[in-house]
Amino acid sequence: MRSGIKHTIKTNGSYYLTMTVVDWIDVFTRKNHKDAIIDSLRFCIKNKGLSVYSYCLMPNHLHLIVNTNGSTELKNVIRDFKKFTAKKVLDQIKNEPESRREWMLQKFEKAGEVSSKHKNYKFWQTGNHAIELFSERFTWDKINYIHNNPVEEGFVSNAADWRYSSASNYQNEESLLKEVYCLTPRLQTVS
Repeated sequence: MRSGIKHTIKTNGSYYLTMTVVDWIDVFTRKNHKDAIIDSLRFCIKNKGLSVYSYCLMPNHLHLIVNTNGSTELKNVIRDFKKFTAKKVLDQIKNEPESRREWMLQKFEKAGEVSSKHKNYKFWQTGNHAIELFSERFTWDKINYIHNNPVEEGFVSNAADWRYSSASNYQNEESLLKEVYCLTPRLQTVS
């Protein structure tokens, strides 16, 4: 990573993003919360011009490699995605079975109290750790990092076995988000 780069979406280019839940709360251990993220990505793909090239939803954060078509600004799509998913998942926590409801809502409420942008609850940390993709090698490093995240954490042995990831797309296996655009490497990688 180049030093001195502020991690924000500046242009309508292609970006590696990481969106993290406040206090690293492991919200995405429940199927309904994970499905809310996948459904929202699918909506943004179909209706907001989002192109997803790689993703992985971990228990407390989401990695993406994305861009948009020229008619929509990526920063606006990501802003809307975060706003909608925060509202949706918070609604699920409040109204669907959740053993940690009170604890999570207290954490989100406390985060909202110190934020000038949030009225009651803050779900996502500020920022997206956005890094603009600047080379094919860097892009593939990030795709591999994203897909291997669940393996490195010991959740699965094979990246394609992590259901909430595009690793299965890249191995031509069944996928939750079929709309992922799989990139084809043009360069020879050296291990």
